[in-house]
Amino acid sequence: MANHTDQRFSSRLGLLLCVLGIAVGTGNIWRFPRIAAQNAGDDGAGAFLVAWLVFLFVWSVPLIIAEYALGRRGRMGVVGTFAKIAGEKFAWMGAFVGFVATAIMFYYSVVAGWCVYYLIQMTVEPLPLTAEAAQGVWDGFQAGGFPVAFHALAMGLGAIVVWNGIRSIERANLVLIPALLLIVLISLGRTLTLDGASEGIRFLFTPDWSTLAQPRIWLEALTQNAWDTGAGWGLILTYGAYMQSRHGVVKNAVITGVGNNTVSLLAAVIIFGTVFAVLGAQMNKAEILEVMKTSGPAATGLTFIWMPQLFAKMPGGDIFAILFFLGLAFAAFSSLIAMIELTTRVLVDLGIARRHAILGVCTIGFTLGIPSAINLDFFANQDFVWGVALMISGAFVAFAVIRQGASRFREESIDHQDHDWSAGPLWDVAIRFAIPSLAVVLLGWWLYQSASVYSPDRWFDPFDPFSVMTCLVQWGIVLTVFVALNRWMVRRTLDDGE
Repeated sequence: MANHTDQRFSSRLGLLLCVLGIAVGTGNIWRFPRIAAQNAGDDGAGAFLVAWLVFLFVWSVPLIIAEYALGRRGRMGVVGTFAKIAGEKFAWMGAFVGFVATAIMFYYSVVAGWCVYYLIQMTVEPLPLTAEAAQGVWDGFQAGGFPVAFHALAMGLGAIVVWNGIRSIERANLVLIPALLLIVLISLGRTLTLDGASEGIRFLFTPDWSTLAQPRIWLEALTQNAWDTGAGWGLILTYGAYMQSRHGVVKNAVITGVGNNTVSLLAAVIIFGTVFAVLGAQMNKAEILEVMKTSGPAATGLTFIWMPQLFAKMPGGDIFAILFFLGLAFAAFSSLIAMIELTTRVLVDLGIARRHAILGVCTIGFTLGIPSAINLDFFANQDFVWGVALMISGAFVAFAVIRQGASRFREESIDHQDHDWSAGPLWDVAIRFAIPSLAVVLLGWWLYQSASVYSPDRWFDPFDPFSVMTCLVQWGIVLTVFVALNRWMVRRTLDDGE
């Protein structure tokens, strides 16, 4: 069969749409509006947006530049790239970065299944008119075998897309991402016509500058960037291995980061406008914000319980509901196929035939995702443990560049590219100092939150879903295994890859 590792994206547009498919996921539509509401002041959420934009250029864009450049230079998956560029002693770091994204894939496929189920539900059944009816739809879905079945469907569709390599991934994203953007724009247009929507949009953009004195606002803004843009996940590095040599990385990285955050902002306008328009006649602002802040089981409340009943109360809500969940399904699926490709590419680099690798990844991914499909507490644990581990992944990506020498790496692999911008010395500062420092601060903050807020009485219990110990034990097991396998991974990857 053809050597899919030699494939390249056919165009810069194809590359950008695929990477936007990584960045634009459920976090843009599902998580960002809720986090903005939770970090709003009395006057509005505009100050949080400022902090969020600051970290787009301090954290996300520098890491995205690094991942593009690492992928293009290494021409391998995360393990081979770390072995080549950071040094053979550090292949285990690449393996950890890859495993974190893979562990997220296990339960992210479950989320993609939820989105597909709700798309079908919104299409064939009447919208729920009350909170009790909406809760009943969710409970009925979770009580049966549907979550496992739709999880299997998502993994199966993902396998089909990645089967023939980057060319088929590119073709899929050439449909998924423009369709998603069109859905967002249509939904935005509908929101702007709703009576009362302007109040919600005004609140979203009005700054309460006093909130910037709270460290938590900055930490939440940084976290959202770490989770939202795909920076530091290893996914962009994987796609970067397939980019054409003539395509620069800096413009692509800026377009990726700004494009992702633009979609997040548009989604927030849609959600804030819709919620304020529908609930404004029966609730005051504080009560509306409480609805938006409430995460529900496994952070599902606003999306899967509140939004369907809000659509039921607005003119044309049936169509709007279908578009909303269609967009959510497209966003989830475009990110899922990138996760499948990352893991597949690592196995291919280890010498496994691509189709065997895909079958193995999707079979194991389905099997290990079943606990999250049938138990929301397990889902929440995995989301917490591996979501926080992304901070470690970001630090490891920066470390790979630092080992080469940030200035040297920039001169050789980033700057002086025709028709591209130069990253400049500020990028060196971000990679060498800002990102490692922020990763340590963010990791410490989340573990502190775990010990003081989420699980203060059971922080030492590895079986508590949100304890410090559950993170340390799971991370420790994975790191120990990969350190032990480091020499074997280097031998298999570099011997087969050169």
